[in-house]
Amino acid sequence: MCTLVIFRRKAGPWPLLIAANRDEMTGRPASPPARHWPDQPEIVGGLDQLAGGSWLALFDTGVCAAILNRRGTLGPMEGKRSRGELVLDACNHLDAATGARFMAELNGAAYRPFNLIVADPKEAFWVRHAGDGPIQLVAIPEGLSMIEAGELNDPASPRIRRFAPAFAADLPKPDAGEWSGWQLLLGTPARPGQDPGEGLCIRRDDGYGTVSSSLLALPADPLVPPVWLHAEGAPDRAAFQPVDLS
Repeated sequence: MCTLVIFRRKAGPWPLLIAANRDEMTGRPASPPARHWPDQPEIVGGLDQLAGGSWLALFDTGVCAAILNRRGTLGPMEGKRSRGELVLDACNHLDAATGARFMAELNGAAYRPFNLIVADPKEAFWVRHAGDGPIQLVAIPEGLSMIEAGELNDPASPRIRRFAPAFAADLPKPDAGEWSGWQLLLGTPARPGQDPGEGLCIRRDDGYGTVSSSLLALPADPLVPPVWLHAEGAPDRAAFQPVDLS
């Protein structure tokens, strides 16, 4: 059950902030964010070595995209295309609106259900494929939003109820390199006695858990480079390191 936090604002030098934990079977091979695709050299993203796609990627135009599985749909399915390829297709546009509209026109029957986030410094969208009807396109409002395996800002989610206010109360300061509040939140496990899935940093006996984490800031000024910090491993143990965007 991956989790993504997105904060949007019109004013200020950093209009888009993202925090994301990737939850997956720990034995599934992956590579940290880099320019992994020779045929798409403008994309930096994490590489799923099995399917060749990504869970979070950034295009040089400033468009980013992230994919989350819907509840009960972990892993591939025979006859369905890989959802990781959607991340590369979604961010490979001049702006988020174009990318999101393109993804909303897909044939949903070709994919298992997903939540796809497509964003740039000006706009952000949730592409919702719940498997029970057409793919939907929803604009993400200003302020802080949070999504996991269900609905955007779902009030029924214990995880969102617990963590969304904490993320909103301790916004990072990318200019100062200050991300400590969000780093600590991403590494927070469930409380004693809770289901592990109610924490943000997950460890389960079946080998499923939080395998990496990212913090991303996109600037208003196109001449200022984005900031991407990545922890290759559970964020309560692995250090966040800058991603090479050159």
